[in-house]
Amino acid sequence: MNVMKHRCFHKVSDAVQQLFHFGWQQALSCIFPVIIFAALAVTQVFPLPVLPRYDWLLIFFLLMQWLMLRSGLETKDELKVITLFHVIGLALEIFKVHMGSWSYPEPGYSKVWGVPLYSGFMYASVASYLCQAWRRLDVQLVHWPSSLLAGGLAGVVYLNFFFHHFWIDIRWWLASLVVLLFIRTRVTYIVHGREYSMPLVLSFVLIGFFIWIAENIATFFGAWQYPGQQESWRVVHVGKISSWLLLVIVSFLIVALLKHVKGKRSGTGEEKETEAV
Repeated sequence: MNVMKHRCFHKVSDAVQQLFHFGWQQALSCIFPVIIFAALAVTQVFPLPVLPRYDWLLIFFLLMQWLMLRSGLETKDELKVITLFHVIGLALEIFKVHMGSWSYPEPGYSKVWGVPLYSGFMYASVASYLCQAWRRLDVQLVHWPSSLLAGGLAGVVYLNFFFHHFWIDIRWWLASLVVLLFIRTRVTYIVHGREYSMPLVLSFVLIGFFIWIAENIATFFGAWQYPGQQESWRVVHVGKISSWLLLVIVSFLIVALLKHVKGKRSGTGEEKETEAV
């Protein structure tokens, strides 16, 4: 009986330790978005002089990016990916604000067509998390489909964010295609020397859900404003999870495809991460 209790205690203790190590690596990977939320909260509560809030946020995020690169928390390759996401996100923001999906009501010198330049860092923070978690947890992909199909699907998903304003919204059809294409794909990752895995589709759902939670925090601190939040803040509609889910899919596929290209050029084993097994 004592032996069984000891084994049970050992298993629970081991599980807690593994969960702690996993949480710590996740926390380190979330440094970029955490600093963004902290800056949003501080500037909301304590107004800064001389410049409008949006401009201060842009300065803070640029400084943060420089510090992360200089400190080694981020690599030059990761900075390139993050910059790409900044441009992709800013283009989407400009279009969505123009269509009235949401707004940035505060003034700012660094606003382009009604969108503050700091907003691109919201998308860049997603890319930062994916890149750092990929590196820290030694992520690999098993049964990865054709890169041509994956890249094409990512492009169509991104374009649907624009075209659904003028045509039908095919997000659920695209979500079904994602499930069909990646039904066999699994993500493997290392936590404290031990390998784990989960279905890639499940990881999409989990990341999308947590980004939706982050979106609620961001709108609470005035990062942007949906039409229903003009009078007072309210929880972002749960339907937005589907939008973030699709955006996560685009983000993940871009990161995976870029790693695939880098692996081919360098001739390292990284190429195996994204090849069909």
